[in-house]
Amino acid sequence: QVQLVESGGGLVQPGGSLRLSCAASGFTFSNFAMNWHRQAPGKEREWVASITPYGISTNYAASVKGRFTISRDNAKNAVYLQMNSLKSEDTAVYYCNRPNGGYWGQGTQVTVSS
Repeated sequence: QVQLVESGGGLVQPGGSLRLSCAASGFTFSNFAMNWHRQAPGKEREWVASITPYGISTNYAASVKGRFTISRDNAKNAVYLQMNSLKSEDTAVYYCNRPNGGYWGQGTQVTVSS
């Protein structure tokens, strides 16, 4: 069965960096585009970034463009989110998503605070 497992979240100071990972299993990873989403307390889940199956094309929400980078390693069945210049408003639970089929991971908490 399809499984997505996020890791790498934690507490970081404003201006700091974190790298999230999502380990995928149960499907042919290189056949599918992947997304990162996030949900802040009291807010709806929002899309953050997307990457095509072979990583040729990426897209970002305006709020993270220039600070976050999505990437993938098809040999390792993993997708990553490098987050730099973090702000307090980036605090959220971050989710890995395979949009084809609507599969989601359990999420990883990112807290940006001094």
